[in-house]
Amino acid sequence: MLGGLEQMKCPYCDYKDSKVIDSRYTEEYTCIRRRRECLNCKERFTTYERLEDLPLMVVKRNGQRELFDRNKIKTGLLKACEKRPISQEQLDQLIDNVEKNLRNEMKQEVQSTEIGEMVMNYLKELDEVAYVRFASVYRQFTDLNIFIQELEHLLKERSKD
Repeated sequence: MLGGLEQMKCPYCDYKDSKVIDSRYTEEYTCIRRRRECLNCKERFTTYERLEDLPLMVVKRNGQRELFDRNKIKTGLLKACEKRPISQEQLDQLIDNVEKNLRNEMKQEVQSTEIGEMVMNYLKELDEVAYVRFASVYRQFTDLNIFIQELEHLLKERSKD
């Protein structure tokens, strides 16, 4: 609604009406960025409109359910990628890909193990060291032999390529 009047509270004076000056999609076409002008104080501000997603529930290993939280994935990835040549943008893109895949399945519930496997598949392509770090925590390696088996599996896959 370019140039139209809309109800949007001004962050400067709390006036309830503003007009849209400019609207454009973000690069990923996931939301609309709108520049607005308050009809009272004439200050300009930006809003972002995003399609409301259906809630996605994660079923944890112990059977508990909780809302999907991108930040939980990011926390685990940041630990695994510490001191690795991986940018914040690459991590955000990985998380976006995981979330997009989960939402495209149109399920209301997803197992946490499915999320973990998906993250590991993307991470393996991005950085093998970060992948092994993430896998060691995610798969809860209990002894060195299991860890070595995972490394050997990774080396076999690499030699196939």
